[in-house]
Amino acid sequence: MDYMIRAIDKKKTFRIFMVKSTETAETARRFHNTTPTASAALGRVLTAGLMMGYMMKGDKDRITVNINGKGPLGTVLAVADNKGNIKGYVENPNVDLDLKENGKLDVGAAVGLDGKVTVIMDTGMNEPYVGSTDIVTGEIAEDIAMYYWLSEQQNSAVALGVLVDRDLSIKSAGGFIVQTLPFIEEEDIASLENCLKDIKSVSEYFDNDKDVEEIAHEIFKDFGIEILDKIPVGFNCDCSYDRMEKALVSLGRDELKKIIEEDEKIETVCHFCNKKYSFEGERLEDLIKNI
Repeated sequence: MDYMIRAIDKKKTFRIFMVKSTETAETARRFHNTTPTASAALGRVLTAGLMMGYMMKGDKDRITVNINGKGPLGTVLAVADNKGNIKGYVENPNVDLDLKENGKLDVGAAVGLDGKVTVIMDTGMNEPYVGSTDIVTGEIAEDIAMYYWLSEQQNSAVALGVLVDRDLSIKSAGGFIVQTLPFIEEEDIASLENCLKDIKSVSEYFDNDKDVEEIAHEIFKDFGIEILDKIPVGFNCDCSYDRMEKALVSLGRDELKKIIEEDEKIETVCHFCNKKYSFEGERLEDLIKNI
């Protein structure tokens, strides 16, 4: 089962968000039939999005993480709430690239460097907050960390990992975000930086039966961390006929009539889970009447 924890060190100088997201990433892979490179990119964005959503305060708050470096993958996007629900997609799921010299998937080249990380926080009040920063590596984790520093002036370390198995399924996925708290001393920052330098490949920590709590205590063993809470997480798409109807209504009466004249029915597909919705006959007529 995928789940996420929030923790703090005993001196209360930094906070930790950590998530196991293997099943979440695998669900996304099945929905979108992604290649290994696309699976890794989408899995990393979903993993980051879960933790970023967890930081939101309100039950109705939503966060959208949009990565587009103008590389062959196009947009990689995730939408999350603060309850562990997330959905996402990659624009070009069939893109795959040669492995890097070290044998790892070349997510950076697939994402590209000529673009932005855009984060939209919707709290239901007035206009959503929109922050945007340049992509620095295309590897996702470093780009999210840079977003926090430049857009929110929050010192953060972000680690994300997705391990793709030989059968193309997701073998393991997970990650963590560490953020320093006010009044942290320089010596504590140095200790934390030394700790983070020593960690191995992130996906390897989650490629076993260890609990997330065990992994957190293993990585931050010198800091006496306290687990504050934990929640289950998963890929949950909230698409429905009602949502699709609203999208169609936004096209306007004339455009809908034109589509109907050409095909007599309308089929829409959800970007996030690829579920198809068909509108025809009385349902389509009622839709037009109500515009």
